[in-house]
Amino acid sequence: MKLIHITDTHFVPKGQTLYGRDPAVALGRCVEDINRTHSDADLCVITGDLTHWGEREAFEHLSEHLDKLQIPLRLLLGNHDDRETFRSVFHAQRADENGFIQSVDDFAKERFIYLDTNQAGTDIGWLCDKRMQWLELQLRSSADRDIYMFMHHPPCEIGIKVLDQIALAQKDAFAEILEPYRNQIRHIFFGHVHRPIAGSWRGIPISSLRAINHQVRLDFTESDIFYVSSGTIRSLFIPTTLWMNRLYLIWRIRRLRTGL
Repeated sequence: MKLIHITDTHFVPKGQTLYGRDPAVALGRCVEDINRTHSDADLCVITGDLTHWGEREAFEHLSEHLDKLQIPLRLLLGNHDDRETFRSVFHAQRADENGFIQSVDDFAKERFIYLDTNQAGTDIGWLCDKRMQWLELQLRSSADRDIYMFMHHPPCEIGIKVLDQIALAQKDAFAEILEPYRNQIRHIFFGHVHRPIAGSWRGIPISSLRAINHQVRLDFTESDIFYVSSGTIRSLFIPTTLWMNRLYLIWRIRRLRTGL
């Protein structure tokens, strides 16, 4: 199957800008390119921070642009989003029995698990007991399917201090739940970090990509979003520019053959 991964659209109400740019311009180009060159994709997943401030007007603005996408779509929440406002606009996006934006898609040989790491009042990623229990059930009932997981916050530290401070809070508990299924979990996709990242965590492949509107500087020393450099206040956020070629990633998912 063919998967498109987008993250951190950070939409604002129509007519407004964020860090001097309009997120709608970049996403519009992104959607247009997907429709033109990848209309055969099976699914597009956007891993959270759909809006910047969580206003209804921003979600509605985002909905206008995503309505143009010609392939199936799954949306996750990030720390910048508001769950109830999201649900009032995106009615077709599924929630679990506790109201969290969590769901599962089963394909012939794969199970996609979508997690909700949003916690009101904090930028830190959160998986409460109810969400952990839901996850454990989905893993346990996956049978022999290959498992692909999607979440906003990274499950581990990435080395950029300002982002590691607001990663998933329950890293150890999360890892413990995943451990029995480690050889069955083929990939974890996440957002939040606004940078292209790929690697392996506890033997599980993980990845993220640049955000739609603005990126995070590659700085392993600063622990604040805004800091002083050469006598001036600078931000770890930098705008997405034209040289940042593609704002989405294409994945070909195939089942590994064993016993050869």
